[in-house]
Amino acid sequence: MAYSINTEPLLREEKDTDSEDEIDTEIDDPNIVYSHEEPFIKHQIPYDRYNLAYIVFYLLGINTLIPWNFFITADDYWMYKFREINESHGVNFSHIENLEKRTDLQASFTSYISISSAIPNTIFLIINTFISKKISLSTRMIGSQCIILIVFMITTSFARVNTDQYQNAFLIITLTSVAIVNAACAIFGGSLMGIVARFSTKYITAMSAGQALGGIFTAFTEILSLWIGASPVISGLLYFIIGDIVLFISLIAYVILEREVFFKHHVVIKTRNPNEPEFTINDEINFSGEHVSYTRIFKRTWPYGLSMFLIFFITMTVYPSVTVLVESQGKGKGHLWNDVYFVPVVTYLIFSCADYIGRVISGYLMWPSKKPWLVMLLSFLRVLFIPAFMFCNAQPRHHLPVYIHDDIYYIILTVLFAFSNGYLCNIVFMLAPTVVDSKEKEIASAMLGAFLGIGVSVGSPLSLLMVKIL
Repeated sequence: MAYSINTEPLLREEKDTDSEDEIDTEIDDPNIVYSHEEPFIKHQIPYDRYNLAYIVFYLLGINTLIPWNFFITADDYWMYKFREINESHGVNFSHIENLEKRTDLQASFTSYISISSAIPNTIFLIINTFISKKISLSTRMIGSQCIILIVFMITTSFARVNTDQYQNAFLIITLTSVAIVNAACAIFGGSLMGIVARFSTKYITAMSAGQALGGIFTAFTEILSLWIGASPVISGLLYFIIGDIVLFISLIAYVILEREVFFKHHVVIKTRNPNEPEFTINDEINFSGEHVSYTRIFKRTWPYGLSMFLIFFITMTVYPSVTVLVESQGKGKGHLWNDVYFVPVVTYLIFSCADYIGRVISGYLMWPSKKPWLVMLLSFLRVLFIPAFMFCNAQPRHHLPVYIHDDIYYIILTVLFAFSNGYLCNIVFMLAPTVVDSKEKEIASAMLGAFLGIGVSVGSPLSLLMVKIL
């Protein structure tokens, strides 16, 4: 039972407009019960000790895309698993041999992963929008991370299993695992976006930048495995074990963060309005009767939702399904850069670095702000990258000519493509919560996640078509 306390004569004070806590937040999860340590005196605002919350949001951002990044970056591993058995069985398998001749399954596998990721991801991002007030935050965050970790460990175990005689069955198992992981990632990522919307833009940028940092991390992992000359099986095993470790650390970090007073202040007990009654320290917080209009939130945020859709629809149409097929102009001449390192460095590492830089810069240069139509226009103009990448040296191809041969032009395209993706994505993340009331921030961010998922789910099947018409 909650008791109101009249503290106005003694404790009312002017708000500090420079404080990051100026952003109003709302208590709208009726299932969370905390015996917290929030200071009773209002001016004793908790602070982020040792920047713990900032670091954990970075780690959680990495965690949202770690499964996806490791699945798509382990290219050598998948190419080995789905190679032509009659030609490769019983012989040593190298990266160069892998890329010299791709079967239809090898060429299309990245698109299959994209599709099996996109559909469940979109469905559960939408579901998360409506269950955020019915299922507790802890259940959604911890439960989803546990599911991801368990399935990822099962995927790791298959690295040492000989699947040559049942490639089709292994394909179904893999795509099913991808679907389950992405369903859980949708709940986790959607819930995380709802949480971070209650904090200042500093923490939103940390979460968003962490997503791109995950791509950098996995790209370095692949390059390291190539540098040490690991076989495709050992390389895949290395990827997934590292992924398991990161997922486990992320889970523990969130459990610790949930107990922090700074976190509780923003997510659980921060007061909605100075004129409303306070709560005693150990009371249960329950706003189950609070009404939130999904229609009103949609009307206010749809321009940013459409921008988010366009950003990821355009990105997923060619990345990574088409870009992973782009070969260096000097491939086959015996140089390691052209034959071994070009794809992992350019397609994954350079893309992830440019994406990361875009997200970080947008945290300092929030432009365009308060102009949703301009954000939509810039998001739409990225469609020009699709034909540009289609005319790069992607192999094998049967229909379209190659107009962009030089590696440097492809690298410049990749940098601009990735930078615009990261920059605009984080701009939308930061601006959307500002156009709704404090109690609507979590739902607004969850809606953004749904638009993101729809963009991915539409762009991913189209990416398969792009591969077929090359």
